[in-house]
Amino acid sequence: MSWFPWLITPWSPSFLSLLLFGAMHRQTGLEGVQAIVCTRSSAPINKSLSLDGDIIIGGLFSLYHTSSAVEDLFDFPSISCGLSLDLESLKHAYTMAFAVKEINRNPTLLPGVKLGYRIHDTCASSYWAQRVALSLVGGDAHTSQPVPLLIGPDSSTTTIVLSRVLGPLSVPIISYMSSCPCLSDRLNFPNVFRTIPSDIYQARAMAQMAIRFRWTWMGAVIIDKDYGKLAIQAFQEATHGKGVCLEFIETVLKETIASDASRVALTIQASTARVILVFCWYTEIKKVFLELAKMNVTDRQFLASEAWSTSDDLLQDLEVSKVASGVLGVAIRSSTIPGFENYLRSLHPTRRPDDDFLRELWEKKFRCSSLAGSSEKGTLPLCSGTESLEGVNHPLTDTSQLRVAYNVYLAVYAAAHALHSLLSCPRESSTGNNSSSPCFHPNHIESKELLQHLNRLNVTTPQGEMFYFQGGDTPAKYDLVNWQNTPEGSLKLVLIGRVDGFNIHLNESAIQWSTGSNQVPTSVCRKSCLPGTRKANRKGEPLCCFDCIQCAEGEISNQTDSLQCVHCPSEFWSNTERTACILRQLDFLSFNETLGITLTAVAVSGATVTTIVFVMFLSYRQTPVVRANNAELSFLLLLSLKLCFLCSLVFIGRPSVWSCRFQQAAFGISFVLCVSCLLVKTVVVLAVFRSARPGAGALIKWFGPRQQRGSVCLFTSIQIIICVTWLSLSPPMPQRDLGFQGSKVTLECTMASVVGFSLVLGYMGLLACTCLLLAFLARKLPDKFNEAKLITFSMLIFCAVWVAFVPAYVSSPGKYVVAVEIFAILASSYGLLFCIFAPKCFIILFRPEKNTKKPLMAK
Repeated sequence: MSWFPWLITPWSPSFLSLLLFGAMHRQTGLEGVQAIVCTRSSAPINKSLSLDGDIIIGGLFSLYHTSSAVEDLFDFPSISCGLSLDLESLKHAYTMAFAVKEINRNPTLLPGVKLGYRIHDTCASSYWAQRVALSLVGGDAHTSQPVPLLIGPDSSTTTIVLSRVLGPLSVPIISYMSSCPCLSDRLNFPNVFRTIPSDIYQARAMAQMAIRFRWTWMGAVIIDKDYGKLAIQAFQEATHGKGVCLEFIETVLKETIASDASRVALTIQASTARVILVFCWYTEIKKVFLELAKMNVTDRQFLASEAWSTSDDLLQDLEVSKVASGVLGVAIRSSTIPGFENYLRSLHPTRRPDDDFLRELWEKKFRCSSLAGSSEKGTLPLCSGTESLEGVNHPLTDTSQLRVAYNVYLAVYAAAHALHSLLSCPRESSTGNNSSSPCFHPNHIESKELLQHLNRLNVTTPQGEMFYFQGGDTPAKYDLVNWQNTPEGSLKLVLIGRVDGFNIHLNESAIQWSTGSNQVPTSVCRKSCLPGTRKANRKGEPLCCFDCIQCAEGEISNQTDSLQCVHCPSEFWSNTERTACILRQLDFLSFNETLGITLTAVAVSGATVTTIVFVMFLSYRQTPVVRANNAELSFLLLLSLKLCFLCSLVFIGRPSVWSCRFQQAAFGISFVLCVSCLLVKTVVVLAVFRSARPGAGALIKWFGPRQQRGSVCLFTSIQIIICVTWLSLSPPMPQRDLGFQGSKVTLECTMASVVGFSLVLGYMGLLACTCLLLAFLARKLPDKFNEAKLITFSMLIFCAVWVAFVPAYVSSPGKYVVAVEIFAILASSYGLLFCIFAPKCFIILFRPEKNTKKPLMAK
């Protein structure tokens, strides 16, 4: 995982020296091997894990760590390994041994071929890894059998070096922990494969989480090497244009970690960012955490890279837990390896007498020696033989989180499948039938051919997972982990999601944040601009620092952190909050406003008075006043007047398609019915007087009750035909008047055809004028029952109202057009009602003595 960008050229002095070293090794035999192993306490040792087989694969693991701070690749110093085993690396080595054992038991994978291994310690040194790798590739020390493929190493730096050294020999390298993005370059590293994703992908995953949780103002702490520099570069590229800014980027280095940790802690304390991104090793971040604990800075949310997100050393530290609670991290994906735990627990020195690593583990775990004289100090007693890892809690046997170990497991299987493909390619037999036979003999494996088969690898793992290389890389798969508090005060690792390629699957409800709650922490330079406002950048400041400006009238923003406001469509207007475009407030004559209530009251009153008059006339229908004035037409006239009053109510309220059609038809037909009754009554009066003249007696026959009803129906039918034709061809329709910008829009019934409306009014006016003319001619007839005067006055009022209506209707704005028409309807209706029926009602109620035949017959 650690790497830096120095590379040696293929023909550098170091490279030539190493080739020379390999040749020397093949000549010197065992002594050569002893010369190339790590020295421990200045004494040469030769510790390795091995298994003989038809094909041997090499394994490189950092089982001991170097004590030297800096190594010089171009010298051959005596490198001293650490004094104790790295149990996690030892577990990785045993994973390789277990995988080889499992493959050898598989009857379908490498049938008839026994796979062996040579596992060596690299002392976590690039220099030592080169020497061991060349010794393996040049031929094993015991059998002089060359190794065609290497599993490992665990460092990107070492992998880069080995690729340069072994590249000309086309020896494949399958690394289980080298995550440098540079290794994806197939031109420079054609022989490198790896079962761990490139760091590019974890940086992208962390960028997706920052975008998902809307952390737009963050800090970053990185190792001052390419691991940190390239990772933060990938993070910034993934968040470019997504509104994520870094307030600071602090660097740390192992050699100066004391001063770096103090400086970084002070920066974090002073920062307004609440989420901190960390790309460094657990040793460096631990120092930073301890400094933050001293400052009591416990309210920061940390995003962890896979280099420290699963560190037990940090999880178990009580001081670190004060600061690191709630860490959200990307981790190497974990998986189960069936049977591996039983394999580890079954390890015993008596069954593996050549396993020096297991013997040393036994001495430290059980404080006894499994072999007489094997203890370095010579003071440990001999083991009884009953010691066992069965039922013992030990880091070596803990298989609950197999992460790097699973990468080793995949690497071994990838090598096995490539060898299987190489050894079992189709060849035509002598009989002419196609059969499967080895293309290469196990003792003559060509690394170049094996490299090609690795490039084409596409297999299914024992766990049922599809595995293949994209170039030299494996598809990006990670676990997402969360550090959560335990009752003991330490932290525990909780799996809360996974990363599969570019997709993040996250269980947000399972996350415990740094605040100790399930509430996602906020980390912004400026709180989000709420809907109804837009972001305006501050001059000279990062894009994440901005002001929020309210949208103008008629504009909205319905999303948080909108960059601009959007104009509403013409029929819409922004609401008060400027968050949504709503239909502009409809302005029409409604029943709820004062004008609507007044007109409704007047109309209902008119209909009520008309009903009262109708009931009164019905009650006194046998009296002379009622009978003398054409009772049947009077009742029909009252009914039409009631309809006139009620039709005005149709004009009030929200216009609709049917209301627009019905109101004009009801108005036109009701008034024509009313005027027709008056016209017929007037004609009857004239006919009666004409029939009294000599020779005109037959005239009255043409104006009997049947003819009167027929005339009314005829006149009304003509208006009905006009209305039906008008409403069928081009009816009035509800329409919004968008003549001005504002929150209100007039909803009105628009006359699509002015001709139709003009014909309705014109026909009504024609009947009214005819009636007025006839009534005027008959006004001075002497009989008491003559209604001509009353009809004349009513028609004068009627015509005056409707003549004044035309200019008022044309000039009135918005809903007042409807109010003018209603006023004209009510005024003319009241005029007809009072002029014609008020005198009769007065006689019926207050002058009953005149409601007799004698006064009516008097001249």
